[in-house]
Amino acid sequence: AITDEAIDMIDRARADDQPYFLYLAHAAPHWPLHAHEEDLAKYESTYRTGWDATRGARHEEMIARGILESPWDLAPRDPRAPAWTDARHHDWEASKMTAFAAMIDRVDQSLGRLVAHLKATDQFDNTLILFLSDNGGCAEFMAEDGFAKFMPDRTLDGQVITMGNVPNLRPGGPLTYQSYDLPWANVSNAPFRLFKHWVHEGGISTPLVAHWPNGIERRGIVHDPCHVIDLLPTILDVTGVSMVSEVDGRPVQAMDGESFRKTFNEADWHREQPLCWEHEGNAAVRVGDFKLVREHGGPWELYDMHEDRTELDNLAGRVPAAETELRATYEEWAARVGVVDWDRLLPIVQESWGMDDIHG
Repeated sequence: AITDEAIDMIDRARADDQPYFLYLAHAAPHWPLHAHEEDLAKYESTYRTGWDATRGARHEEMIARGILESPWDLAPRDPRAPAWTDARHHDWEASKMTAFAAMIDRVDQSLGRLVAHLKATDQFDNTLILFLSDNGGCAEFMAEDGFAKFMPDRTLDGQVITMGNVPNLRPGGPLTYQSYDLPWANVSNAPFRLFKHWVHEGGISTPLVAHWPNGIERRGIVHDPCHVIDLLPTILDVTGVSMVSEVDGRPVQAMDGESFRKTFNEADWHREQPLCWEHEGNAAVRVGDFKLVREHGGPWELYDMHEDRTELDNLAGRVPAAETELRATYEEWAARVGVVDWDRLLPIVQESWGMDDIHG
């Protein structure tokens, strides 16, 4: 339905004979795990080998296909995930990843329909498509008394939904409400560690595909890091449009990002400004190849992203000059953008959610 509406919007824009910008955001493959039976059938046996074998195979394939900048070591299985051999309910566990894959398949089908429409209307070659996923696999367990309790427990026609990750209840249908949980999120994030919510690489990394036959001459993988804040400057650069300073008399926040248009045709491009993150007390800063990162309440860790992007060799204390510079850069950014101490916010958030643990 989302893609149908997007195609209709494109046709309405074409009728005005004007360039257009379309932001197309599918909810899938976020939880709940809902998928069509014909899509589920494609992956029914794919994940029965379990998360350990699947994760290792993905890492090997990424190295073989040259997707990784370096053959970084695969981060160990997250300590909160059991070995597949120790897991209970193997068929049910595999069915969760089956549903997740089926959801991605349906998104792929939908985007294929949109691309086919662009081709049929002679727009494809001169359309810049930027495709990226959400940041990091979501490790949230859909507990009945966690996030699930805030969701509707009946369908629109009144049928009761079984809320939460109930063992041996096959996900996918509209009367279920499940997530694929931490062990499979660990697979999605291979070869990195940690997940969405944290700002280690497993929580902030996403691939970006840029496609524009009339505007992109270069083919291949660009390993220089960019950020979602770089999307707007890039679009403005491509279209030759200037950033406005106000709308209806209200000031518009200045852009922090940088255009990465040069990567479309030039191999030598590097982001000039540092990248900083803060989410629920987790914080990080990256300048060049060095990244300083910490979990909420934990010490700062230092990693060389070129040599060790899977963040396995903590250099904290061994490169003091870099560590000092990065901490100063982060503190300056945090003060400038107004980062609030998470310890002050946490009780307010917990009270508003009515939960002791806001992560479910």
